[in-house]
Amino acid sequence: MKKIQVIGGSGFIGSNLINRIKNKFTVCNIDKANSSEFASITTVADVRDKEKMNETLQPSDWIVLLAAEHRDDVTPVSLYYDVNVEGAKNVLAIMNDKKINKILFTSTVAVYGLNKKNPDESFKEDPFNDYGKSKWQAEEVLRNWYNEDAANRTLIILRPTVVFGPKNRGNVYNLLKQISSGKFLRIGKGNNKKSMAYVDNITSFIEYCLTKDLTGYHLFNYADKPDLTTNELLQTVEKFIGKKLPRVRIPYVLGYTGGLAFDVFSKITGKKTSISSVRVKKFCATTEFSSSKINATGFKPAYDLKDGIKITIEAIQKENN
Repeated sequence: MKKIQVIGGSGFIGSNLINRIKNKFTVCNIDKANSSEFASITTVADVRDKEKMNETLQPSDWIVLLAAEHRDDVTPVSLYYDVNVEGAKNVLAIMNDKKINKILFTSTVAVYGLNKKNPDESFKEDPFNDYGKSKWQAEEVLRNWYNEDAANRTLIILRPTVVFGPKNRGNVYNLLKQISSGKFLRIGKGNNKKSMAYVDNITSFIEYCLTKDLTGYHLFNYADKPDLTTNELLQTVEKFIGKKLPRVRIPYVLGYTGGLAFDVFSKITGKKTSISSVRVKKFCATTEFSSSKINATGFKPAYDLKDGIKITIEAIQKENN
């Protein structure tokens, strides 16, 4: 049975992945936080602590590197680079010492930037924030590692768009929760397209890669199709919650200015809020990405995008009740 070590498996995507593969492979989890679901197979270690990681990481068939600083409001911004870039360097150095030659790394479509026209994997990188920049730098570190011994190493880089699903507390979950509770305000015209990824589908694709035991270098965008405009997303949510949303719209400039005001409030008080200028900017931007390379692998997701939205909304409604 293959041995898989998941680094950063205590979070949303990692917990879903471990639950999916735990009976198929021998799985260990390494994370800076213990796992509420898989404590028995979890060792607490931070990717920034090379000595502790060296004690913890053991020879295995695959490393799945999920650990990352990814929130929009991480402070100081140096944490993005300490965790995402230097952490990757630490993991690769230990892999070299322990002769582990296969790694799957979750990057992000944020490396392409905003308002690009459906970029595929050949598209030029143009990250707009420190999260995207740090992930792009980490990718380069990993590619250099692979190229040092390409004949014997395997590197899979997965660039998912925004991932959502039950138990997640990220931007999509917060958006769906606001809509379901009636505390949602429309900002902008709503014609911008949004690529999204349902968590069960993306972890199923990771399982697919591990099961197929891919070799060589592979770069994949991940998004569940078809993409929806913001207006279509809102219409889908209306259908599943069974009520109409307010039709009042706030112009983008006014909404963005409001986000800046929340930024100032957070900086002064030290309190993080669910509204920020970056989140308004991302919400109103086109974030549409091609995932045609995944289609070419033969992988078939179990859920379509609207199925994932429905399941997530049902989980939110159950939680609210």
